[in-house]
Amino acid sequence: MHRSLPLRLAICVAALLPPSFVAAATPDEVEALKRELLELKQRYETQQKALMVLEQRVRQVEDQPSGPPQPKRLVTSTGKPTPPGTSSSYGQSLQEDAEPPKSVENIYDEASGFFGAGRFSFETGLTYSHYDSRQLILNGFLALDTIFLGNIGVDNINADTWTLDLTGRYNANNWQFDINVPVVYRESTYESAGAGNSTSQSSDETVTRDPEIGDVNVGVAWRFLNETETRPDAVLSLRVKAPTGKDPYGIKLVPVAGNDNLNVPEELPTGNGVWSITPGISLVKTVDPAVLFGSLSYTYNLEESFSDISAQQGTKLGGKVDLGDWFQIGAGVAFALNERMSMSFSFSDLIARKSKIKPDGQDWQSITGSDYNAGYFNWGLTYALSPKLTVVPNLSIGLTPDAPDFSFSIKFPYYF
Repeated sequence: MHRSLPLRLAICVAALLPPSFVAAATPDEVEALKRELLELKQRYETQQKALMVLEQRVRQVEDQPSGPPQPKRLVTSTGKPTPPGTSSSYGQSLQEDAEPPKSVENIYDEASGFFGAGRFSFETGLTYSHYDSRQLILNGFLALDTIFLGNIGVDNINADTWTLDLTGRYNANNWQFDINVPVVYRESTYESAGAGNSTSQSSDETVTRDPEIGDVNVGVAWRFLNETETRPDAVLSLRVKAPTGKDPYGIKLVPVAGNDNLNVPEELPTGNGVWSITPGISLVKTVDPAVLFGSLSYTYNLEESFSDISAQQGTKLGGKVDLGDWFQIGAGVAFALNERMSMSFSFSDLIARKSKIKPDGQDWQSITGSDYNAGYFNWGLTYALSPKLTVVPNLSIGLTPDAPDFSFSIKFPYYF
């Protein structure tokens, strides 16, 4: 495919020239034409790489959690008098109320864990994310510094992802163990409007991925500090993700009929393809009538080798991939509306470093544009349907160009 475009351009140029000019071409003129063809080929390959970078960024951002951990232990006042010699601290209110409402427990469960007297819970969640990325391509030059002469192209990716999360947890004293299995369905529409030759072209192509298991992950959390009047609850966590989903490396780009500018992947990935380790810490502090919470985590992606990392059809090239590490920070506040319902507001930001690849026999190469900053505003609500079942909707709105436009999730944790 990468050879056909320059060849057609050369044929068109030759057809427009007088026969006498073609016959009388000097060696210098032939070399000049060859250089022009090489430049066109390089531009075309650059556009292919740009599409690969956009697809990788979509997958990385979609794979990240959209919000920071939020507190479970938010309770409303019972009106009971404070016993003499004790303070009306958050811990004391827990003793008076025996247990916090079920509506707020589940929010804390998702990141920091429920530290009860030992019990199981199972959570079913469904998340929908929409991501829209646009890239403007200019192929020409400025005349008089104000007038653009040439071709303008607009490449766009609309990505929709549905994720069914199945999560099991076990809590014992100050420890929690959990396992999460995601099932992913993806649909991406690739659009290109512009000119690759003398004729303007505009088209789109949709690629879908049937529901398939993504990257399975397991985690452990440990509460090492209990809240007092002067210090918050503090929880350390460690999560390990396995590359059980379809990795994005070696997926070939295929041309779209009728548009030389547009190439789309043959299939869509459901995972990152590498092992990752994420340590983190979360803090929760009561400031009556609200609860403040914050979190910090760092994800280290292990270097991995693949038999094929090329996106070019008919080419198989092995190599190594070093997916850029990232860290995430978040903070927010939650309020108890009543004994069965609570509401939270939070902000989170995920910052990722550039990814690198090392084709066999070559040096490491940084992927331009693979670093990103994804910021989110999150709104959450919990409602206790029964003493054992809770519904937890959450809306995340992207605040930066690298973040999904929005994500909406609804989860149903059930406590045995």
